[in-house]
Formats: sequence, C-alpha cells, structure tokens
Amino acid sequence: MTVATHPPKGDNHRIGAIKDRSQTQTPSDHWVKRDTETGRFMDVKTSDKTPFKGVRKEK
Repeated sequence: MTVATHPPKGDNHRIGAIKDRSQTQTPSDHWVKRDTETGRFMDVKTSDKTPFKGVRKEK
C-alpha cells in the first residue's frame, strides 16, 4: 500500500481515509484496527484510548 501525497510534499500528512482498513472498540475501550479484506485484526492502540487517525469506524 502506498500513501497518497498532497502538496506540500514532505509535511507528513494525509488527506482522506486509509482504504481497506476499519477500526472498532474493544470492551476495555482500546481501539483495534482490522483489515477489511481478510477480517483479521492488525493492531491494537494501547498508548491511549483515542481512535486511530484516518481509519473509518465500524458500526
């Protein structure tokens, strides 16, 4: 997967959501990222209890 670049280049920001990813909240209030193609969990955010940036939320 490549990250889209938008001007100005090199400022380390992305416009729009990451495709083929979603996130849901666990019972312990942590956020977990999921690959939408396989349904497998990819990453759990344990540093704080805020959602991942740029990843859509599941209902």
